[in-house]
Amino acid sequence: MATCSPGEFLILPRNSHISAISALVLSGAVPKYIVPDYENDWDIAGGVTPLQVLKAIQELEMEGKKAAAVFITSPTYHGICSNLSEISELCHSHKIPLLVDEAHGAHFGFHTELPNSALQQGADLTVQSTHKVLCSLTQSSMLHMSGNIVDKEKISRCLQTLQSTSPSYLLLASLDAARAQLSESPDVVFNQAMALAYEAKCTLKRIPGISVLENSSFPTFPAIDPLRLTVGFWKVGLSGYEADEILYGDYGVVCELVGNKSITYAFNLGTCRDHVQRLLSGIKHLAATYVTIQQPEERVLTVHAPFDDKITSLIPRDAFFASKRKVTIEESIGEISGELICPYPPGIPVLIPGEVITKKAVDYLFHVRSKGGDITGASDPLLSSIVVCNV
Repeated sequence: MATCSPGEFLILPRNSHISAISALVLSGAVPKYIVPDYENDWDIAGGVTPLQVLKAIQELEMEGKKAAAVFITSPTYHGICSNLSEISELCHSHKIPLLVDEAHGAHFGFHTELPNSALQQGADLTVQSTHKVLCSLTQSSMLHMSGNIVDKEKISRCLQTLQSTSPSYLLLASLDAARAQLSESPDVVFNQAMALAYEAKCTLKRIPGISVLENSSFPTFPAIDPLRLTVGFWKVGLSGYEADEILYGDYGVVCELVGNKSITYAFNLGTCRDHVQRLLSGIKHLAATYVTIQQPEERVLTVHAPFDDKITSLIPRDAFFASKRKVTIEESIGEISGELICPYPPGIPVLIPGEVITKKAVDYLFHVRSKGGDITGASDPLLSSIVVCNV
């Protein structure tokens, strides 16, 4: 809201958090989406490259338009980091502010082997969910600002509009405590978590049938958060969901994120050796039990995801306020979507409010569901009906 006025363009990845779509509704900004890299072996979406940002800026310029801001999610939930240094240089050369959703990166910059933070890489505004990897209470987060491209007073006015006039001093105190915890020993506070994560990855890589997500899977990106561990189970014939059920039920291992082919675990300041031992014992047992009954490998998504041929009929704000009705999925083709529908994998919305529903998009959603993927955001999870705009 502080960078985009109604009708101005915001460049953002298509797999941005739902709150970014809500922000488009609040600001009235017009989205210019970037489709992130997608790694089929893992069923995981990557980050955004500087080249993709440049292409989006140039496409708008060719239409005589200019982006009001560029919004990037880095790191992703899986820990994949975009090259923010290059992206910020690119944005600033076009006098465009760079906004970063750094929800999962509040710890960046606090250890020599951790990636640099978004601010260290030249971002103008960055949001960190301090409660995710640091130790503040849930719902507490920080908005950081650097440079003078963004109007500070406008930020204050927007915060006043959106925030409660009765702030929680419990949450504020917990943010201050998390800050104090880091400032006491900024260079060594993450040593134990980093050592445990490194040890876990080395051990897992030696277990037959178990895959560990590494930089080589996403060579176009500079780093993967060392405190995120993503483990693949497809070579032992298990989906992420099946493996998680066993590891949680039998070993009490709690994951951060479960996907179709993999599970992601988060290491942080509270992680101890006992947690890691339980995780390793569980995965060793699981691999030994299932490797003998290995099923043929199956690529979950064999059809090309329909992200590149979108027709936007209404901006998200207009779609939000439009009157709506429910129609059967067959009747929805050609109508304007009234809801955000996102399949996991790969976690990239197929339909965003205001976009025209195509047969290709509907077929793709059914394909993902038939392969065991999850469909989120739809008011009817069975996909027999869909909410459309009355336009």
